[in-house]
Amino acid sequence: MAVQSKAAPLPSWGFAVAGSTGAVLANALVYPLDIVKTRLQVQVKRKPGESTEGAEPHYHSTWDAITKIVADEGVQGLYAGMNGALLGVASTNFAYFYWYSTVRDLYFKSQKVPAPPSTAVELVLGAVAGAVAQLCTIPVAVVTTRQQTQSKADRKGLIDTAREVIHSEDGVFGLWRGLKASLVLVVNPAITYGAYERLKNVFFPGKTRLTPGEAFLLGAMSKALATIVTQPLIVAKVGLQSKPPPQRLGKPFKGFIEVMQFIVKHEGLSSLFKGIGPQIVKGLLVQGILMMTKERMELLFILLFRYVRKLRSDQLAAAAKLAAATAAKAKVAVPVTVK
Repeated sequence: MAVQSKAAPLPSWGFAVAGSTGAVLANALVYPLDIVKTRLQVQVKRKPGESTEGAEPHYHSTWDAITKIVADEGVQGLYAGMNGALLGVASTNFAYFYWYSTVRDLYFKSQKVPAPPSTAVELVLGAVAGAVAQLCTIPVAVVTTRQQTQSKADRKGLIDTAREVIHSEDGVFGLWRGLKASLVLVVNPAITYGAYERLKNVFFPGKTRLTPGEAFLLGAMSKALATIVTQPLIVAKVGLQSKPPPQRLGKPFKGFIEVMQFIVKHEGLSSLFKGIGPQIVKGLLVQGILMMTKERMELLFILLFRYVRKLRSDQLAAAAKLAAATAAKAKVAVPVTVK
């Protein structure tokens, strides 16, 4: 019989709430960077002498994108599609952390000798959790990407944008555009959280609770590594989920390989890494804030659970004492009658 590892201090939903809370807070704080990196990734590099009349705005850098978006759409343009994006962030991270903690717990229970999982195992556990989370939440990501790349004149709400996707040639399956790329991209959070756990053991061996600064540092380092490795796939996924570029004459891409071939043909190999500047900065800040907040939220939940358990234990003890006292009072000596 397998020896079970020590029980997790929180149930899976506790880890999920802590992770999704941190993710929503972090993404809300850096949302303008998300808009910028998305628009940089979907635009096609212009050729010398190409006419710009009636064309979509073209951005040369992160700062150039910010200034042009504010000039054309106002400050609110930097927050286009934010409601849908945060809904997607909350649902994706809740699902991810729930399944990650669940499969990790199952892994520990299956071990005959309790031991920390290897880097390869951490990556597999993260990939499994990420795949399940993507299957459930990718429609929100598709709608959000469309909203972020809409011009001010074409901007629609979350529901209307979803209807637009459904009424396209892909039908309702259009809400799952980029699913294959998303499933491949589960290696991103897998690398991120796998690296986080390994770096935690390397830099802070035996330490169960990190300080906010330590958690931020490890989160930022692990996310930077994952972003650099997976950037071409990130760019391809955004291209799949947004409207096709003018050169495609309205014809959507069939898969992420086709997107990558189109980018290399029209813009060169280096364009597979376009938008990597704001992508990394956003990733560093989001992951750092997320892990910092998640660690604090987990600690808060653990303290709350301990308090509730202690309260319940005290109530049970008081009830047992009361029952014993009542039973003692009810015990009446029966008199013996001698005839």
